[in-house]
Amino acid sequence: MNLQFIDSKTFENETFISPILPKGEYDNCRFINCNFENSDISNNVFLECEFIDCNLSNVNVMHTQFNEVQFIGCKIVGVQFQNSNDFLRAFSFKDAILDYSTFIEMKIDKTNFTSCKLIGVDFSNTEAKNVVFNNCDLSNSIFDNTNLESANLSTCYNFDINPSKNKLKKAVFTKDNVIGLLKSTGIVIKR
Repeated sequence: MNLQFIDSKTFENETFISPILPKGEYDNCRFINCNFENSDISNNVFLECEFIDCNLSNVNVMHTQFNEVQFIGCKIVGVQFQNSNDFLRAFSFKDAILDYSTFIEMKIDKTNFTSCKLIGVDFSNTEAKNVVFNNCDLSNSIFDNTNLESANLSTCYNFDINPSKNKLKKAVFTKDNVIGLLKSTGIVIKR
């Protein structure tokens, strides 16, 4: 499929629900305060793009390519990122709400999550080496057979990660949040 090429364009205060965002290769574009909720952005290519203060909740990302894409201040609830294209996939999230999104069986090495809400997010069977969860709420997030080797979880909170079901070699925690590694054991810890 030949995609139209859109370069260095800013989309601001637009709604891409009906009509949806035109299929294309978006290079160095900015989407500011745009609404994509329940929309279809499948089969698009985003290269070095920024999504700022956008609503991407429940958006369809089937076969969508994200290469060096930043999501800043966005609401991204219920998105199935594992359906996106894995070719050169690289993205980061800052001040974003990603509740109930899924990264199942993905490779998201070196992804940065900064000051994000990640409630109920599924990281099952995910390759997440060197991922940084900086000041993130991981309440009810699922870590099952997740590779978190060398990941930095030192400032995240409300997580429950079973060390016997995940790879944690050289992962970074603090004495204040290491309790999240013990919840699955049933051990009672008093202060």
